Amino acid sequence: MQWRAMQPADLPAIVALSTAVHQHHPEDARIFAERLSLAAAGCFVLGTPVAGYAISHPWRRTGPPPLDTLLGALPVAPECWHLHDIVVAMAERGAGHGAAGLGAVLTAAKAAGFRTASLVAIDGQAARWERLGFKLARCEEGAALATYGAGAAWMTRAC
Repeated sequence: MQWRAMQPADLPAIVALSTAVHQHHPEDARIFAERLSLAAAGCFVLGTPVAGYAISHPWRRTGPPPLDTLLGALPVAPECWHLHDIVVAMAERGAGHGAAGLGAVLTAAKAAGFRTASLVAIDGQAARWERLGFKLARCEEGAALATYGAGAAWMTRAC
């Protein structure tokens, strides 16, 4: 199973997978469609049928966009490449697909000229992301970070 470029036709499967995996962090289907339209180069799916997805886009180093919020546009002067979400279906976990998806995202970031990647570790998952090279970072967007729930952490790493 390989990661490939996300297509609009993949969106219903992505929304279904997100709903199943992120029951405590739901997002409207429009969020996924907007991210794809704003930054298609940073959006990937695992396999056909879809068994995972990764959504990323240019952003600011000061903190994340609020969860479940349309961006409207990307920042005029983005400073990092933001991993909005990466999910692998439960049945496909443990085979290295998540690390491969992160690799695809970091490759897209480098190709776009970015040197730093960011993400929000939800549900106290910062230690997991630290094993993948991310480090806790100072977040200047506390209200936005709070939308991800208790235990959320702003993290960055080199691409």
